[in-house]
Amino acid sequence: MSRKLDVINLGDPLQSRPQPVMPSACETSGCGGPEPMIPPPPTFSEVFVNGVEITPEAIAEEIQHHPAPDAETAWVEAARALAVRELLLQEARRLGLAASPEADEAGRSEADDDATVRAVLEDQVQPALPGDEECRRYYDAQRDRFRTPTLFDAAHILIEPEGKDDDAWTAAEQHARRIIAEVGDDPALFAAAARAHSGCASSQQDGSLGQIRRGELVPAVQAGLEALGDGETGSEPIRSRFGWHVLRLHRRIEGQLLPFEHMKHKIADMLEARSWSVAAARYVADLARRGTVEGVRIEGAAG
Repeated sequence: MSRKLDVINLGDPLQSRPQPVMPSACETSGCGGPEPMIPPPPTFSEVFVNGVEITPEAIAEEIQHHPAPDAETAWVEAARALAVRELLLQEARRLGLAASPEADEAGRSEADDDATVRAVLEDQVQPALPGDEECRRYYDAQRDRFRTPTLFDAAHILIEPEGKDDDAWTAAEQHARRIIAEVGDDPALFAAAARAHSGCASSQQDGSLGQIRRGELVPAVQAGLEALGDGETGSEPIRSRFGWHVLRLHRRIEGQLLPFEHMKHKIADMLEARSWSVAAARYVADLARRGTVEGVRIEGAAG
């Protein structure tokens, strides 16, 4: 099993180092702007792994990959990541392991040290492979994760107020109520009213919003759709920051539970990755226990 791993984070051994983001010209006060400044390190112990120092300069360079709420936390996380990396590189040399760098989908080749870290983890970490019974238990316990979303095939007519004051909003509401009274539940009348009165671009498609998932509309409009049955036009206009909405639900398409047989392989891959993550963290902690790590704590290494 091939896994590319830049740095093992103690909480999630599978988490890869994020790519640095170049600041835009606006963020750097012009074309290119000044060089980004690296914050000075907080005051804490020097970091050594089996006598090899993790230099402050290396930690300062690594810190950009570890966003944190404060500089102290980011510095410690960067130092821990480099200590883990050094443990793995030392162990790879002890085992006589070497690896050829691999290229990613963009054709970029990984660094030699990254390839070595990958090699030692692939050689030494063997995850437990989940069986059908374990996959079935996960599926049964997490059924909501394996349902297709409920969809709302809906349309609306947006009546925008012609001003910001209360009178403008009241006039827009009255207009919306007249439309509701005129169109009722007739889809043809609704479509004609949308084309004639709606301030939304959807007016060109008879007010159609397409098939909407929960969370894609503002809460008030979503709640209005939830209250409707198939083929119904809302009896009350719904207010949002955009104006007053006359809502119509063409039909509700309930989500369906995906069969276990279709999801079994994805569940197995996920459980295997989780098992690998736990095994990798234990392996690193064992290396730290057998060695000497100073200045930073490796989780699970004590005791």
